[in-house]
Order: sequence, then C-alpha cells, then structure tokens
Amino acid sequence: MLQTSDQIWLEQVISKMTTKMDRVSEKSRHKIPYTTVNGTHDNRIVDNPLGIVSNGINWWTNGFWGGMMWLMYHQTGDETYKEIANYSEDALDECFRQYYGLHHDVGFMWLPTSVANYKVTGNQESRKRAMHAANLLAGRFNLAGGFIRAWNESESGGRDTRGWAIVDCMMNLPLLYWATEETGDPRFKQIAMKHADTCMNAFIRPDGSVNHIVEFDPFHGGVVKTYGGQGYEEGSSWTRGQTWALYGFILSYMHTQKEEYLHAAKRVAHYFMANIPENGIIPIDFRQPKEPEYEDSTAAAIAACGLIELAKIVGQHEKDFYMNAALKLLKTLDNSRCDWTTDSDCILTHGSAAYHHPERHTAIIYGDYYFMEAIFKLKGNDLFLW
Repeated sequence: MLQTSDQIWLEQVISKMTTKMDRVSEKSRHKIPYTTVNGTHDNRIVDNPLGIVSNGINWWTNGFWGGMMWLMYHQTGDETYKEIANYSEDALDECFRQYYGLHHDVGFMWLPTSVANYKVTGNQESRKRAMHAANLLAGRFNLAGGFIRAWNESESGGRDTRGWAIVDCMMNLPLLYWATEETGDPRFKQIAMKHADTCMNAFIRPDGSVNHIVEFDPFHGGVVKTYGGQGYEEGSSWTRGQTWALYGFILSYMHTQKEEYLHAAKRVAHYFMANIPENGIIPIDFRQPKEPEYEDSTAAAIAACGLIELAKIVGQHEKDFYMNAALKLLKTLDNSRCDWTTDSDCILTHGSAAYHHPERHTAIIYGDYYFMEAIFKLKGNDLFLW
C-alpha cells in the first residue's frame, strides 16, 4: 500500500522511536506519565496536582504508557517493555480500591494494559481486571437516554451531569465489545451499540462535525442541550472530539459490522480531511479564531490511526484517499512536532487538552501513544489493542 519513499520514511521513524523509547522507558519504568515537565515525565502514581481523587492514579490517561510498552514489546521482543507494562498495570489496581474516582474512561485505562496483557500472554489476572472494568463501564448506562454517563459528581464542579454523555466515550466501547467477545454475554455489546446509536444520532451534525458534550434527560431520554466542552464554544468543532468519533465509529463497525457505523465514520472523516490546513497542523478547534494559532498535535495522531483503519476497510478505489491524509498528518508530526532528541522524555510536542485550558502546546502521553500506534499500523504488524 505504501510507496517506496514512504516505506523508507517509515523505517526511519521506527528507528528513531526505538532508539528514544529504549532510553525513556528505562528512565520512566516506575512511573505512569501524563505530561513532560522540563524534559522529564511526571508520575500519576504519586502526583495529584489538582488535589482531586481522579487526577492521580485514577487519571483517565493512565493506560497509555502501559499501552506504549506493549506496542514496543510487540515490535522489539524486548522483555524490559513487558516488565514495565506489568508494573503500570499493577499500579492501576489502586483505582479499584478507591472506586469513587473511576469514570467513563475505564476503557482507555484497561484496554491498553489488562486487555493487552491478556491478549499477549493469556494472563488470567489481567482478564479479571479487564472484566471488572467492563462491568463498571456497563453500570454507567442510562436506559432512558440510551447513553453511558460521563463523569461523576466529584468531577462536575457542582453541575448536574447525570444526563451528560461525551463523544470521547466512543473509544471506551471496545472494552464492552471485548467483554462480549470474551464471555459470550451479549449485554456488554448491546450496551455499547445502544450508546453508539445514540451518539450517531445526537452527536454527529449533518456536515460531519460533532458535538463534544450532549445533555440528555436522565429520567425520560431526549436531548436537552449541547455544550462546547473542550472546544472553542458551543456549536464549534473541537478537533480531538472529531477524532474520537472518527476512530470510535470505525472501531464499532469493526466489532459489529453495522454499516451505519462505517457511514458515520466516513462522514466525520470527510469533514476532518476537508478541514486539514495546507501545512498539516491541526488546530484545537476547526472553528476557532485564526489568532492565536492554537493547535493540538494529539488530534492529528488520533485521526491518523482512524484513517489508516478506514483505508483497510474500504474498497480499493478509496484506500489512497484515506491513507494519503493519514500520511500527511504523520509526516507533518515527524517533521515539525516530534522531539527525537535525548533532552526530553516525550515524543510529540504541541498537544493541547482543551482550547480554554491554560496549558497548551505541551506534551501529552496519549499523543505519543497514538503516534506510535499509527506508525506501527503503517508497518502492518501492529498489536491491535482496541
């Protein structure tokens, strides 16, 4: 599928990645990092900068470091990566003991760690952890509204979020699909598909852009209101939200073969691709003001993963359409938004969690994870964790 020049570029990136991760993994072997501060990974096992229960070990991104270790183990066969992944997974057991800090993002946490471990090694303890997480996620399903509730009272700042759902949760659904595939119990898949159906109808706008947050009536169902969330404003187009939908609906199609999910993924993908700037740098929000030029490299990496999977699914006449867009995003990141030096623990720079968050253009661990995942997808022998 790749041209010779693309293959050469790909091998160069994998070489740089392997060299960097060999050093960084050893340096951070007893951490679960979220960001990089003065060139060094922080550690969510012990750090809790906001002083809330879900910002430390329960932080929603805490599965990505373990996922990176499993991807590197699959690529290199180096047992060190497996050891670090195991350490990361073991540390997450504290989340189950705390309970109150857990949320709708348990798929992000235990798919790249426990499900990955179970797939690779057959570890029964990992299977048990993943099943426990799947049951917690299923328990958040609201029957009246047909959605999985986002967030908890302690994270809502006093707002009533009982009817809130967010587009990000599309990426947590594979934990439920896996649980049904593993046990034969259909209820997990049924809940995942009900949520995906609701998201397809309530989140995706006619032009292919998506809402970040939709509030439903938690007692009777039906849309009450939409919110801009981490984007610029209500009605705008938060780019990472676009990618959660793009990749999330492709994954739901892969697990269910429901054609409507594939069509939804394409609609979001076409909107995203039509808005990629000429320079390939993805803004935080496609409808943000031109100045300042805020960007989010993580959205580019996630989009690339979804576009590559889409290219695998569609007919021959469509493949290059999606693959070329993915390559443009990844090559732009490699050329201008990757730190391949030994001065910093991160790979990807210029990640932004939200438009109005004060910490923009920084390193975020899921940016590194999805960039790595996309690169290994291109190689064709990736460890599929979703």
